[in-house]
Amino acid sequence: MSQRPDGLSAYIAVTAAYWAFMLTDGALRMLVLLHFHTLGFSPVQLAYLFILYEIAGIVTNLSAGWIAARFGLTATLFVGLGLQVLALLALTQLDPSWAIGASVVFVMCVQGASGVAKDLAKMSAKSAVKLLAPTEQGGLFRWVAVMTGSKNAVKGVGFLLGTVLLATLGFVFAVLAMAIVLAAILIAVVIFMPEGLPKGRKGTKFSEVFSKSANLNWLSAARVFLFGARDVWFVVGIPIYFYAVLSDGTEQGNRAAFFMIGTFMAVWIILYGIVQAIAPKLLRAARRPEAALIRAAQGWATTLCAVPAVLTIAVFLSPGPTTWLTITLVAGLLVFGAIFAVNSALHSYLVLAFTQTERVTMDVGFYYMANAAGRLIGTLLSGLTYQIGGLAFVLGTATAMVALAALMSGRLTDQDTSVVR
Repeated sequence: MSQRPDGLSAYIAVTAAYWAFMLTDGALRMLVLLHFHTLGFSPVQLAYLFILYEIAGIVTNLSAGWIAARFGLTATLFVGLGLQVLALLALTQLDPSWAIGASVVFVMCVQGASGVAKDLAKMSAKSAVKLLAPTEQGGLFRWVAVMTGSKNAVKGVGFLLGTVLLATLGFVFAVLAMAIVLAAILIAVVIFMPEGLPKGRKGTKFSEVFSKSANLNWLSAARVFLFGARDVWFVVGIPIYFYAVLSDGTEQGNRAAFFMIGTFMAVWIILYGIVQAIAPKLLRAARRPEAALIRAAQGWATTLCAVPAVLTIAVFLSPGPTTWLTITLVAGLLVFGAIFAVNSALHSYLVLAFTQTERVTMDVGFYYMANAAGRLIGTLLSGLTYQIGGLAFVLGTATAMVALAALMSGRLTDQDTSVVR
Protein backbone atom coordinates (compact mmCIF):
# COMPACT_ATOMS: atom_id res chain seq x y z
CA MET A 1 0.00 0.00 0.00
CA SER A 2 1.34 3.45 -0.90
CA GLN A 3 2.12 5.81 1.92
CA ARG A 4 -0.17 8.80 2.41
CA PRO A 5 1.60 11.91 1.08
CA ASP A 6 2.44 14.91 3.21
CA GLY A 7 -0.84 16.81 3.03
CA LEU A 8 0.55 20.29 2.48
CA SER A 9 3.16 19.41 -0.16
CA ALA A 10 0.71 17.29 -2.15
CA TYR A 11 -1.93 20.02 -1.84
CA ILE A 12 0.54 22.60 -3.18
CA ALA A 13 1.55 20.38 -6.11
CA VAL A 14 -2.05 19.61 -7.09
CA THR A 15 -3.10 23.25 -6.72
CA ALA A 16 -0.15 24.49 -8.81
CA ALA A 17 -1.07 22.09 -11.62
CA TYR A 18 -4.68 23.21 -11.43
CA TRP A 19 -3.62 26.88 -11.53
CA ALA A 20 -1.55 26.31 -14.66
CA PHE A 21 -4.43 24.62 -16.38
CA MET A 22 -6.99 27.28 -15.49
CA LEU A 23 -4.71 30.11 -16.63
CA THR A 24 -4.71 28.65 -20.15
CA ASP A 25 -8.41 27.77 -19.93
CA GLY A 26 -9.40 31.37 -19.17
CA ALA A 27 -7.08 32.79 -21.83
CA LEU A 28 -8.33 30.34 -24.45
CA ARG A 29 -11.98 31.23 -23.82
CA MET A 30 -11.37 34.93 -24.46
CA LEU A 31 -9.13 34.23 -27.45
CA VAL A 32 -11.78 32.08 -29.12
CA LEU A 33 -14.72 34.35 -28.26
CA LEU A 34 -13.18 37.64 -29.39
CA HIS A 35 -11.23 36.25 -32.36
CA PHE A 36 -14.29 34.66 -33.93
CA HIS A 37 -16.51 37.61 -33.11
CA THR A 38 -14.20 39.80 -35.19
CA LEU A 39 -14.53 37.27 -38.02
CA GLY A 40 -18.27 37.97 -38.12
CA PHE A 41 -19.72 35.06 -36.12
CA SER A 42 -23.23 35.68 -34.74
CA PRO A 43 -24.00 35.27 -31.00
CA VAL A 44 -25.56 31.85 -31.65
CA GLN A 45 -22.54 30.73 -33.71
CA LEU A 46 -20.23 31.89 -30.93
CA ALA A 47 -22.24 29.85 -28.45
CA TYR A 48 -21.88 26.81 -30.73
CA LEU A 49 -18.09 27.03 -30.35
CA PHE A 50 -18.43 26.20 -26.65
CA ILE A 51 -21.23 23.63 -26.83
CA LEU A 52 -19.04 20.57 -27.29
CA TYR A 53 -16.76 21.89 -24.52
CA GLU A 54 -19.71 21.72 -22.12
CA ILE A 55 -21.10 18.43 -23.47
CA ALA A 56 -17.65 16.91 -23.06
CA GLY A 57 -17.68 18.16 -19.48
CA ILE A 58 -20.90 16.27 -18.74
CA VAL A 59 -19.62 13.00 -20.19
CA THR A 60 -16.15 13.41 -18.72
CA ASN A 61 -17.32 14.17 -15.20
CA LEU A 62 -19.67 11.21 -15.21
CA SER A 63 -16.85 8.87 -16.19
CA ALA A 64 -13.83 10.67 -14.69
CA GLY A 65 -14.81 9.79 -11.14
CA TRP A 66 -14.86 6.12 -12.06
CA ILE A 67 -11.60 6.45 -14.05
CA ALA A 68 -9.86 8.08 -11.06
CA ALA A 69 -11.24 5.46 -8.68
CA ARG A 70 -10.00 2.78 -11.08
CA PHE A 71 -6.62 4.22 -12.18
CA GLY A 72 -5.73 6.88 -9.60
CA LEU A 73 -5.94 10.64 -9.14
CA THR A 74 -2.50 11.52 -10.49
CA ALA A 75 -3.22 9.67 -13.73
CA THR A 76 -6.36 11.72 -14.44
CA LEU A 77 -4.59 14.96 -13.49
CA PHE A 78 -1.66 14.30 -15.84
CA VAL A 79 -3.93 13.22 -18.70
CA GLY A 80 -6.00 16.39 -18.28
CA LEU A 81 -2.94 18.63 -18.52
CA GLY A 82 -1.51 16.70 -21.47
CA LEU A 83 -4.78 16.78 -23.39
CA GLN A 84 -4.99 20.56 -22.95
CA VAL A 85 -1.53 20.92 -24.50
CA LEU A 86 -2.67 18.88 -27.51
CA ALA A 87 -5.87 20.94 -27.83
CA LEU A 88 -3.89 24.18 -27.85
CA LEU A 89 -1.50 22.83 -30.49
CA ALA A 90 -4.45 21.72 -32.63
CA LEU A 91 -5.93 25.23 -32.59
CA THR A 92 -2.75 26.59 -34.19
CA GLN A 93 -3.71 24.62 -37.32
CA LEU A 94 -6.89 26.62 -37.86
CA ASP A 95 -6.84 28.01 -41.41
CA PRO A 96 -8.41 31.48 -41.93
CA SER A 97 -9.34 30.48 -45.50
CA TRP A 98 -11.76 27.80 -44.28
CA ALA A 99 -15.48 28.39 -44.60
CA ILE A 100 -17.29 29.47 -41.43
CA GLY A 101 -19.01 26.09 -41.13
CA ALA A 102 -15.71 24.20 -41.27
CA SER A 103 -14.13 26.58 -38.76
CA VAL A 104 -17.04 26.12 -36.35
CA VAL A 105 -16.86 22.32 -36.53
CA PHE A 106 -13.08 22.30 -36.09
CA VAL A 107 -13.09 24.67 -33.12
CA MET A 108 -16.03 22.81 -31.55
CA CYS A 109 -14.04 19.56 -31.68
CA VAL A 110 -10.91 21.16 -30.23
CA GLN A 111 -12.98 22.84 -27.52
CA GLY A 112 -14.53 19.46 -26.78
CA ALA A 113 -11.06 18.01 -26.16
CA SER A 114 -10.28 21.01 -23.96
CA GLY A 115 -13.51 20.38 -22.04
CA VAL A 116 -12.46 16.78 -21.37
CA ALA A 117 -9.07 18.02 -20.20
CA LYS A 118 -10.52 20.69 -17.90
CA ASP A 119 -12.88 18.34 -16.11
CA LEU A 120 -10.27 15.62 -15.67
CA ALA A 121 -8.03 18.19 -13.99
CA LYS A 122 -10.86 19.70 -11.92
CA MET A 123 -12.19 16.39 -10.63
CA SER A 124 -8.67 15.27 -9.69
CA ALA A 125 -7.82 18.48 -7.85
CA LYS A 126 -11.12 18.76 -5.97
CA SER A 127 -11.11 15.09 -4.94
CA ALA A 128 -7.55 15.38 -3.66
CA VAL A 129 -8.64 18.07 -1.19
CA LYS A 130 -11.05 15.67 0.50
CA LEU A 131 -8.19 13.21 1.02
CA LEU A 132 -5.55 15.74 2.10
CA ALA A 133 -7.36 18.41 4.11
CA PRO A 134 -7.39 18.40 7.93
CA THR A 135 -10.85 17.85 9.36
CA GLU A 136 -10.63 19.89 12.57
CA GLN A 137 -11.95 23.47 12.90
CA GLY A 138 -13.39 23.75 9.43
CA GLY A 139 -10.17 22.63 7.74
CA LEU A 140 -11.97 21.00 4.80
CA PHE A 141 -13.94 24.17 4.02
CA ARG A 142 -10.79 26.33 4.27
CA TRP A 143 -8.69 24.14 1.98
CA VAL A 144 -11.36 23.69 -0.69
CA ALA A 145 -12.17 27.42 -0.57
CA VAL A 146 -8.52 28.39 -1.02
CA MET A 147 -8.06 25.99 -3.94
CA THR A 148 -11.29 26.99 -5.67
CA GLY A 149 -10.91 30.70 -4.98
CA SER A 150 -7.30 30.90 -6.09
CA LYS A 151 -8.10 28.85 -9.19
CA ASN A 152 -10.78 31.31 -10.23
CA ALA A 153 -8.51 34.28 -9.55
CA VAL A 154 -5.91 32.66 -11.81
CA LYS A 155 -8.58 32.03 -14.45
CA GLY A 156 -9.47 35.72 -14.26
CA VAL A 157 -5.85 36.59 -14.96
CA GLY A 158 -6.15 34.18 -17.89
CA PHE A 159 -9.06 36.18 -19.33
CA LEU A 160 -6.93 39.31 -19.28
CA LEU A 161 -3.92 37.40 -20.60
CA GLY A 162 -5.96 36.06 -23.51
CA THR A 163 -7.09 39.50 -24.63
CA VAL A 164 -3.57 40.94 -24.28
CA LEU A 165 -2.06 38.06 -26.26
CA LEU A 166 -4.72 38.39 -28.95
CA ALA A 167 -4.04 42.10 -29.33
CA THR A 168 -0.23 41.71 -29.35
CA LEU A 169 0.71 38.30 -30.75
CA GLY A 170 -2.35 37.36 -32.73
CA PHE A 171 -4.42 34.19 -32.38
CA VAL A 172 -1.97 31.52 -33.55
CA PHE A 173 1.14 32.69 -31.72
CA ALA A 174 -0.86 33.33 -28.53
CA VAL A 175 -2.19 29.76 -28.51
CA LEU A 176 1.25 28.31 -29.33
CA ALA A 177 2.89 30.22 -26.48
CA MET A 178 0.33 28.87 -24.01
CA ALA A 179 0.87 25.30 -25.23
CA ILE A 180 4.63 25.55 -24.70
CA VAL A 181 4.30 26.97 -21.16
CA LEU A 182 1.69 24.41 -20.11
CA ALA A 183 3.81 21.54 -21.48
CA ALA A 184 6.76 22.72 -19.37
CA ILE A 185 4.55 22.88 -16.28
CA LEU A 186 3.19 19.37 -16.96
CA ILE A 187 6.73 17.99 -17.09
CA ALA A 188 7.59 19.72 -13.80
CA VAL A 189 4.45 18.41 -12.08
CA VAL A 190 5.12 14.84 -13.26
CA ILE A 191 8.64 15.03 -11.85
CA PHE A 192 7.86 16.68 -8.51
CA MET A 193 4.40 15.34 -7.61
CA PRO A 194 4.64 13.63 -4.17
CA GLU A 195 3.81 9.94 -4.05
CA GLY A 196 0.98 8.52 -2.02
CA LEU A 197 -2.23 9.74 -3.62
CA PRO A 198 -4.70 6.90 -4.27
CA LYS A 199 -3.63 4.61 -7.13
CA GLY A 200 -7.09 3.25 -7.81
CA ARG A 201 -8.81 -0.06 -7.18
CA LYS A 202 -9.47 -2.61 -9.91
CA GLY A 203 -12.88 -3.76 -8.72
CA THR A 204 -14.59 -0.36 -9.05
CA LYS A 205 -17.84 -0.63 -11.04
CA PHE A 206 -19.10 2.16 -13.28
CA SER A 207 -22.59 1.83 -11.78
CA GLU A 208 -21.16 3.15 -8.50
CA VAL A 209 -20.87 6.60 -10.10
CA PHE A 210 -24.55 7.39 -9.54
CA SER A 211 -25.11 8.83 -6.09
CA LYS A 212 -27.52 7.26 -3.61
CA SER A 213 -27.49 10.40 -1.46
CA ALA A 214 -30.55 12.67 -1.65
CA ASN A 215 -28.42 15.59 -0.49
CA LEU A 216 -25.88 15.09 -3.25
CA ASN A 217 -28.63 14.80 -5.84
CA TRP A 218 -30.41 17.98 -4.71
CA LEU A 219 -27.11 19.83 -4.44
CA SER A 220 -26.22 18.72 -7.97
CA ALA A 221 -29.61 19.94 -9.24
CA ALA A 222 -29.05 23.31 -7.56
CA ARG A 223 -25.61 23.47 -9.18
CA VAL A 224 -27.15 23.03 -12.64
CA PHE A 225 -29.27 26.15 -12.28
CA LEU A 226 -26.68 28.18 -10.35
CA PHE A 227 -24.04 27.85 -13.06
CA GLY A 228 -26.59 28.08 -15.84
CA ALA A 229 -27.59 31.45 -14.37
CA ARG A 230 -24.00 32.66 -14.54
CA ASP A 231 -23.12 31.43 -18.01
CA VAL A 232 -26.35 32.66 -19.59
CA TRP A 233 -24.89 36.18 -19.44
CA PHE A 234 -21.19 35.42 -18.99
CA VAL A 235 -20.40 33.38 -22.11
CA VAL A 236 -21.82 35.48 -24.94
CA GLY A 237 -24.35 38.09 -23.81
CA ILE A 238 -22.30 40.53 -21.75
CA PRO A 239 -19.03 40.32 -23.77
CA ILE A 240 -20.85 40.95 -27.06
CA TYR A 241 -23.00 43.71 -25.55
CA PHE A 242 -19.93 45.48 -24.18
CA TYR A 243 -18.12 45.04 -27.50
CA ALA A 244 -21.04 46.71 -29.31
CA VAL A 245 -20.95 49.60 -26.82
CA LEU A 246 -17.17 50.06 -26.62
CA SER A 247 -15.88 49.39 -30.16
CA ASP A 248 -15.92 52.13 -32.82
CA GLY A 249 -15.28 49.70 -35.69
CA THR A 250 -11.63 50.65 -36.26
CA GLU A 251 -8.72 48.29 -35.62
CA GLN A 252 -7.49 50.48 -32.78
CA GLY A 253 -11.00 50.70 -31.37
CA ASN A 254 -11.40 46.94 -31.56
CA ARG A 255 -8.16 46.42 -29.63
CA ALA A 256 -9.24 48.91 -26.99
CA ALA A 257 -12.59 47.12 -26.69
CA PHE A 258 -10.80 43.75 -26.37
CA PHE A 259 -8.70 45.11 -23.53
CA MET A 260 -11.64 46.66 -21.66
CA ILE A 261 -13.81 43.55 -22.02
CA GLY A 262 -10.95 41.30 -20.97
CA THR A 263 -10.22 43.57 -18.00
CA PHE A 264 -13.84 43.43 -16.83
CA MET A 265 -14.06 39.65 -17.22
CA ALA A 266 -10.73 39.26 -15.44
CA VAL A 267 -11.75 41.54 -12.56
CA TRP A 268 -15.04 39.66 -12.25
CA ILE A 269 -13.36 36.27 -12.05
CA ILE A 270 -10.61 37.52 -9.72
CA LEU A 271 -13.19 39.06 -7.37
CA TYR A 272 -15.14 35.82 -7.55
CA GLY A 273 -12.01 33.88 -6.63
CA ILE A 274 -11.06 36.17 -3.75
CA VAL A 275 -14.53 35.99 -2.20
CA GLN A 276 -14.55 32.20 -2.64
CA ALA A 277 -11.25 31.97 -0.78
CA ILE A 278 -12.56 33.99 2.18
CA ALA A 279 -16.06 32.45 2.15
CA PRO A 280 -15.36 30.28 5.24
CA LYS A 281 -14.66 33.47 7.22
CA LEU A 282 -17.70 35.26 5.80
CA LEU A 283 -19.86 32.29 6.77
CA ARG A 284 -18.06 31.81 10.15
CA ALA A 285 -17.73 28.17 9.14
CA ALA A 286 -15.26 27.23 11.88
CA ARG A 287 -17.84 28.07 14.58
CA ARG A 288 -21.05 26.96 12.86
CA PRO A 289 -22.40 23.41 12.73
CA GLU A 290 -22.80 21.72 9.37
CA ALA A 291 -26.60 21.95 9.67
CA ALA A 292 -26.39 25.76 9.74
CA LEU A 293 -24.20 25.80 6.63
CA ILE A 294 -26.67 23.53 4.85
CA ARG A 295 -29.51 25.94 5.65
CA ALA A 296 -27.39 28.89 4.51
CA ALA A 297 -27.29 27.51 0.94
CA GLN A 298 -30.91 28.50 0.23
CA GLY A 299 -30.57 31.93 1.87
CA TRP A 300 -27.53 32.90 -0.18
CA ALA A 301 -29.16 31.70 -3.42
CA THR A 302 -32.27 33.76 -2.64
CA THR A 303 -30.11 36.85 -2.04
CA LEU A 304 -28.32 36.27 -5.34
CA CYS A 305 -31.62 36.15 -7.21
CA ALA A 306 -32.29 39.83 -6.44
CA VAL A 307 -29.24 41.06 -8.39
CA PRO A 308 -30.10 39.92 -11.95
CA ALA A 309 -33.73 40.86 -11.25
CA VAL A 310 -32.74 44.48 -10.59
CA LEU A 311 -30.42 44.52 -13.61
CA THR A 312 -33.17 43.13 -15.83
CA ILE A 313 -35.45 46.00 -14.81
CA ALA A 314 -32.65 48.54 -15.40
CA VAL A 315 -31.99 47.25 -18.93
CA PHE A 316 -35.69 47.06 -19.72
CA LEU A 317 -36.30 50.65 -18.63
CA SER A 318 -33.24 52.07 -20.38
CA PRO A 319 -33.90 53.63 -23.82
CA GLY A 320 -30.67 52.04 -25.12
CA PRO A 321 -26.96 51.66 -24.32
CA THR A 322 -26.02 54.59 -22.10
CA THR A 323 -23.10 55.42 -19.82
CA TRP A 324 -25.43 55.13 -16.82
CA LEU A 325 -26.59 51.67 -17.88
CA THR A 326 -23.04 50.44 -18.54
CA ILE A 327 -21.90 51.59 -15.08
CA THR A 328 -24.96 49.96 -13.52
CA LEU A 329 -24.27 46.68 -15.32
CA VAL A 330 -20.60 46.64 -14.31
CA ALA A 331 -21.39 47.38 -10.66
CA GLY A 332 -24.33 44.98 -10.54
CA LEU A 333 -22.45 42.10 -12.12
CA LEU A 334 -19.56 42.58 -9.69
CA VAL A 335 -22.06 42.34 -6.82
CA PHE A 336 -23.50 39.24 -8.50
CA GLY A 337 -19.99 37.80 -8.66
CA ALA A 338 -19.33 38.32 -4.96
CA ILE A 339 -22.61 36.74 -3.84
CA PHE A 340 -22.30 34.01 -6.46
CA ALA A 341 -18.85 33.19 -5.06
CA VAL A 342 -20.25 32.52 -1.59
CA ASN A 343 -22.91 30.25 -3.10
CA SER A 344 -20.30 28.39 -5.16
CA ALA A 345 -17.87 27.99 -2.26
CA LEU A 346 -20.64 26.70 -0.03
CA HIS A 347 -21.63 24.14 -2.67
CA SER A 348 -18.01 23.05 -3.17
CA TYR A 349 -17.67 22.43 0.54
CA LEU A 350 -21.01 20.66 0.94
CA VAL A 351 -20.32 18.14 -1.84
CA LEU A 352 -17.15 17.04 -0.03
CA ALA A 353 -18.89 17.08 3.35
CA PHE A 354 -21.72 14.89 2.05
CA THR A 355 -19.51 12.32 0.33
CA GLN A 356 -17.62 9.40 1.85
CA THR A 357 -13.86 9.04 1.44
CA GLU A 358 -14.09 5.80 -0.54
CA ARG A 359 -16.58 7.40 -2.96
CA VAL A 360 -15.04 10.85 -3.24
CA THR A 361 -13.93 10.76 -6.89
CA MET A 362 -17.25 9.35 -8.07
CA ASP A 363 -19.42 11.74 -6.05
CA VAL A 364 -17.29 14.72 -7.06
CA GLY A 365 -17.44 13.58 -10.69
CA PHE A 366 -21.23 13.23 -10.53
CA TYR A 367 -21.57 16.66 -8.92
CA TYR A 368 -19.37 18.37 -11.51
CA MET A 369 -21.27 16.58 -14.25
CA ALA A 370 -24.25 18.63 -13.01
CA ASN A 371 -22.01 21.70 -12.99
CA ALA A 372 -21.11 21.05 -16.65
CA ALA A 373 -24.78 20.51 -17.52
CA GLY A 374 -25.57 23.91 -16.04
CA ARG A 375 -22.80 25.52 -18.05
CA LEU A 376 -24.07 23.81 -21.21
CA ILE A 377 -27.60 25.10 -20.64
CA GLY A 378 -26.27 28.56 -19.86
CA THR A 379 -24.03 28.56 -22.93
CA LEU A 380 -26.87 27.54 -25.24
CA LEU A 381 -29.23 30.09 -23.75
CA SER A 382 -26.59 32.83 -23.74
CA GLY A 383 -26.39 33.16 -27.50
CA LEU A 384 -30.06 32.28 -28.06
CA THR A 385 -31.57 34.69 -25.52
CA TYR A 386 -29.30 37.54 -26.59
CA GLN A 387 -30.19 37.06 -30.24
CA ILE A 388 -33.94 36.79 -29.52
CA GLY A 389 -34.49 39.40 -26.81
CA GLY A 390 -31.23 41.21 -26.15
CA LEU A 391 -29.66 41.78 -22.76
CA ALA A 392 -32.93 42.14 -20.85
CA PHE A 393 -33.99 38.62 -21.88
CA VAL A 394 -30.53 37.29 -20.97
CA LEU A 395 -30.66 38.75 -17.45
CA GLY A 396 -34.30 37.76 -16.95
CA THR A 397 -33.38 34.16 -17.77
CA ALA A 398 -30.53 34.34 -15.24
CA THR A 399 -33.00 35.53 -12.59
CA ALA A 400 -35.31 32.58 -13.19
CA MET A 401 -32.43 30.10 -13.04
CA VAL A 402 -31.11 31.44 -9.72
CA ALA A 403 -34.63 31.18 -8.29
CA LEU A 404 -34.70 27.50 -9.27
CA ALA A 405 -31.29 26.98 -7.65
CA ALA A 406 -32.68 28.45 -4.42
CA LEU A 407 -35.64 26.06 -4.53
CA MET A 408 -33.35 23.06 -4.99
CA SER A 409 -31.05 24.21 -2.17
CA GLY A 410 -34.07 24.32 0.13
CA ARG A 411 -34.40 20.54 -0.19
CA LEU A 412 -31.05 19.88 1.50
CA THR A 413 -31.18 18.36 4.96
CA ASP A 414 -28.74 17.57 7.76
CA GLN A 415 -30.33 14.13 8.09
CA ASP A 416 -29.68 12.37 4.80
CA THR A 417 -30.88 8.84 5.55
CA SER A 418 -30.65 7.72 1.93
CA VAL A 419 -26.85 7.52 1.92
CA VAL A 420 -25.60 3.97 1.63
CA ARG A 421 -22.97 3.61 4.37
